[in-house]
Amino acid sequence: MGIAEEIEKLNDLRQRGTISDDEFEAAKKSVLQGNPSAAGKPGMTFSGISDDVNMWSMFIHLSQLCGFVVPLGGLIAPIILWQIKKDDSPIIDQHGRIVVNWIISALIYGLGSALLCMVIIGIPMLIALIIATIAFPIIGGIKANNGEMWPYPLSIKFFPIDQD
Repeated sequence: MGIAEEIEKLNDLRQRGTISDDEFEAAKKSVLQGNPSAAGKPGMTFSGISDDVNMWSMFIHLSQLCGFVVPLGGLIAPIILWQIKKDDSPIIDQHGRIVVNWIISALIYGLGSALLCMVIIGIPMLIALIIATIAFPIIGGIKANNGEMWPYPLSIKFFPIDQD
């Protein structure tokens, strides 16, 4: 990615309110000096998003897996984390929306598949849903930790998500 593209990406983050004007100027200076990895501020990734925001976003995704250990934990933990941290960053709020959209969608798909088990087609649908319920949070968590937004496929958009 060229310098102009990196500055454009930083400007987009500034316009969305993810980074402040001072953070933008520091990151821009860093990019122009040929040091994009530091982004001009300790604790900031190249995209201008702090490591803390990425970490909490990842936790929101991966907390869905708590349901395999504690009954209803996969439903309650992500929602609680999202509600606690959503005011800290618009990025965390977007990740929370992605996760809650998937949770509601998976519940609907699960109920439909369970009803269809009477005519056998629901069994493979439930198996596919279980695989997706494991894979999607892992993929979403990895992407969130890298500073990327990944709306889950097949997720119904109950809560709107701002996409780039």
